[in-house]
Amino acid sequence: MPGREPSMEDILASIKKVIAEEKELRSGGQVTTPAAAPEAEFTAAAAEEPDEILELDEPVVEEMNLPPVDLGPPLVSEDAAEASRARLVALQEVAAAAPPPPAVNPLEQVVRDMLRPVLKEWLDQHLPAIVDEHVKREVARITGQPL
Repeated sequence: MPGREPSMEDILASIKKVIAEEKELRSGGQVTTPAAAPEAEFTAAAAEEPDEILELDEPVVEEMNLPPVDLGPPLVSEDAAEASRARLVALQEVAAAAPPPPAVNPLEQVVRDMLRPVLKEWLDQHLPAIVDEHVKREVARITGQPL
């Protein structure tokens, strides 16, 4: 089927195959499966280049060998900064101690409680007729005889 989307199992199998091939290439072995040849060429070319990984814990400025920027004196005094830190810590403590939100929205619960008796009455009144009509249609469809 040309228009068929690959299943999750197909995708996972493909990923596992590529990982296995890359491990094989890095260990010095050769991949011999003919279906994997284009992927093997790509992985081999990628394996020849040195791995350049940008670590997010390292400043980018140092990596680029740029001179440090003079930011001048701080915009906030040390007292104001300390007061702000203390307020943020207090907020964090209050947020950590707060009870979890209710599992159900209170307004939603009130609406459900109000609608339940109305819905029950409507279903009691109309459900038997609806089920009867659908059963008659299905019996007529299966038997081929109108009822």
